[in-house]
Amino acid sequence: MADRLDRFAPYALAALRIAAASIFILHGTQKLFGFPAPPGSGLPEVFSLFWIGAVMEFAGGLLVLVGLFTRPVAFLLSGEMAVAYWMFHAPRNYYPLLNGGDAAILYCFVFLLLVFTGPGAWSFDEAWGRRADDGRKSSLG
Repeated sequence: MADRLDRFAPYALAALRIAAASIFILHGTQKLFGFPAPPGSGLPEVFSLFWIGAVMEFAGGLLVLVGLFTRPVAFLLSGEMAVAYWMFHAPRNYYPLLNGGDAAILYCFVFLLLVFTGPGAWSFDEAWGRRADDGRKSSLG
């Protein structure tokens, strides 16, 4: 059964990449443009830590969405989410459900997965033959 499902792995990975990036982009648009609603604290000052995070969420999210430079961008976004969790969520409460950091943890590990697997199907990286940094093709595309 697993052998039959393995052939769909690049498409399932692409679906995860596209869904996660689509939602992640909205975190950036909220902080940068006030869309779909402005954050309660207001829009961040240009070049502030929150603004830099918002730019990473928006621009990085777009790159992951289309699967362009997926591995390095996912590495940066995974790190951003780890920093966001430990700087802003964890100090509020030990439990992620209570500190509001559950999404940051999930994004951190989804992006970390993309670092090691690549983008899957339906990506610019796949179309242009971009693979792991050492030039070998990953098992999931």
